[in-house]
Amino acid sequence: MALFKTMTKPKKKQKKIRNYKREYAIFHGKPEQIKRRSQRNQARRKMVKLGRAHKGDGLDVNHKNYNTAKNTLGNLEMMTKSKNRSRNRHSPNKRY
Repeated sequence: MALFKTMTKPKKKQKKIRNYKREYAIFHGKPEQIKRRSQRNQARRKMVKLGRAHKGDGLDVNHKNYNTAKNTLGNLEMMTKSKNRSRNRHSPNKRY
């Protein structure tokens, strides 16, 4: 019986609270990032118009050459979110 009295419950991990306002000010609100986000949104609208994408389909528009400014049909394809967001985007000739 004494063994059970000394055992304690594991502590719960506290969730880290994200400061979205700070993130936007530091990164997402910069003109370069706003422009790139706009280009990605244009690509998504283009694929929806062509009937290749639908709201809630779980797919992302993938830019084959990683250039979000080039929204030609040859450069765009539909891909699952998990596959598209896990790809290695750091090619040797690409600057970030």
